[in-house]
Amino acid sequence: MTPLMHEIETYWENRAPGYSKVNQDELQGVQKRQWLEEFRRHLPNQNKKEIKILDIGTGPGFFSIILTEEGYSLTAIDYTPGMLKQAQMNAGILAQEIDFMQMDAQNLRFADETFDVVVSRNLTWNLEDPARAYSEWHRVLKKGGILLNFDANWYQHLFDTQKRREYEEDRKKVEEACIEDHYTCTDIDTMEDIARRIPLSPVCRPAWDLQVLGQLGFENVEADLNVWDRVLSDIEKLNYASTPVFMIKAVK
Repeated sequence: MTPLMHEIETYWENRAPGYSKVNQDELQGVQKRQWLEEFRRHLPNQNKKEIKILDIGTGPGFFSIILTEEGYSLTAIDYTPGMLKQAQMNAGILAQEIDFMQMDAQNLRFADETFDVVVSRNLTWNLEDPARAYSEWHRVLKKGGILLNFDANWYQHLFDTQKRREYEEDRKKVEEACIEDHYTCTDIDTMEDIARRIPLSPVCRPAWDLQVLGQLGFENVEADLNVWDRVLSDIEKLNYASTPVFMIKAVK
């Protein structure tokens, strides 16, 4: 483990209980239905139990829980033990049906062409070697398999003055609305220090992702820049107005 990876693990290990509360709220709120509707737009139309899905960077388990409830076969991995513990707790009785494993998204311990679908959310930006991660995700997908990756330019404001102004305007509007600020309620100094040293923070995405995935041999690589409007709650939309979530879809 590199020193930077150790710092990233420590940050998310410490944040696991708080991040789990966010997932619990999603499971009880409108996001659960909205995310399921989004997945139904893209997942194969066949026997769900026969579709093997790998949830990479599951965190407190939101994707794995809602997709297992929907009837799919789930394997969920995360780098931090604390996140996996929270995911198992949040899954409740469904935890018996989900294969939880501690694993590095950049170094998967699965055979080639194991999964029909790979899903991920809010992970790629936080990796030390995202190109290697994408290569691994391509490797473990079956021919014709689907990658669905949801992410955003979360910390581009650390490198771009216009994005910084937009970010500060978001913080002002959140304060005026008297709602929780999803950025500043965390250990923001530690996260910003990490974000300054990981490769994707200053990069223009999803253009970078489309180029890398195409070079890896994915077909039908596309980005949906409007997915945020379908899957986020009103509170999330206010928090992340300057950093809208995008979706990358690619087929092997």
